[in-house]
Amino acid sequence: MTENPAKILVVEDEGLVAMALQQLLVSFGYDVVGPAPSTRKALMLLAGETGIEGALLDVNLGDERVDPVAEALAAASIPFLFATAYTGPAALPPAFRDRPVLNKPYPPERLRQALVQLLDRPGAARAR
Repeated sequence: MTENPAKILVVEDEGLVAMALQQLLVSFGYDVVGPAPSTRKALMLLAGETGIEGALLDVNLGDERVDPVAEALAAASIPFLFATAYTGPAALPPAFRDRPVLNKPYPPERLRQALVQLLDRPGAARAR
């Protein structure tokens, strides 16, 4: 990684999954923003944190969906991917069915590859 690690917003409502994901991302050399267990918290972090370069979004956060966070990220030109146990495009927000998806459970190396690809995409704040 680089001297200034990329900031990745993590939106995940399952506490143990969020903690494991945070540790994994830090071990990859990323700076984790969050994890946010709700859309409200994710939007607060997004508004208050500068330099977020990518995001990993769980589709369902308890009884709410992550759609408003995806919309805010898209409006800010911040690349993101979904991580979900649900399969098929119907599980994703309709406007974002073309976004990358990691199906849970996923191996750590697959997550690393997905983030490298995500940050290399046009519109990413910094290529890896």
